[in-house]
Amino acid sequence: MRWTEQHSYRLIVWSLVGLLAMPLLATLLYSLSSRWGATLMPDGLTLRWYLALWSEPRFLAAFARSLLVCLAALALTVAVMLPLVLVAHTRWPWLDRLMQQLMLLPFAVPPVVGVVGLLQLYAGGPLPIVGTPWIMIACFFTLAVPFLYQALATSIKALPLQDLLDAARLLGASTPVAFCRVVLPNLRNGLLAGCFISFSFLFGEFVFANLLVGTRFETLQVYLNNMRNHSGHYTSALVISYFLAILLLTWLANRLSRSAR
Repeated sequence: MRWTEQHSYRLIVWSLVGLLAMPLLATLLYSLSSRWGATLMPDGLTLRWYLALWSEPRFLAAFARSLLVCLAALALTVAVMLPLVLVAHTRWPWLDRLMQQLMLLPFAVPPVVGVVGLLQLYAGGPLPIVGTPWIMIACFFTLAVPFLYQALATSIKALPLQDLLDAARLLGASTPVAFCRVVLPNLRNGLLAGCFISFSFLFGEFVFANLLVGTRFETLQVYLNNMRNHSGHYTSALVISYFLAILLLTWLANRLSRSAR
């Protein structure tokens, strides 16, 4: 009975995986097809669409812009959140309660409403940064804060934080040195998890990118939207390339997480 139940569970799981993978596999097959008409299978397979995509300067520039904005926003978020998490869990516990409430704001406010407010504030006046990567970095910072703060807060709550800091101080280390050399290595897995989740979310962000910068600083999602009327094979190759890039980053994050243990 146990053997039968175990295989039944496996059959259910793999059936769900296959069902969820079917749209992706269909997109992959369409991106590799030379022509697919009224037949069940394509008439032929080719890499022409991928070669055309990865030799397109506009696509490469949009891909690089997306990477640049996401990495810059993540670097800013890490630089702000690491000291904030330490202070909130060592000196000012009320700050942690405040952050738990503030983290809901990016999801409570609809993106369109947030964009309208940002356009009114920064389209003119003393700081006209609409249409520049700076407004994207600042906007992505606010979106990444909930993911990164929650990951770091969960990791730091699992540590005997005060004992680690007291032991480091007894050995002559200051609080910043103790945090960098004792606490931070124990937060590495949480930091990597938070950074990867944030990056995956930011890399696929379209609403803010399209309305705040559009074609003036064309990111990958904006480029995908602008190419929606192009060849379906070309667009499918773009979607699969985007998925493979996220998959590669997932694998790298897992490798870094395992090597850090």
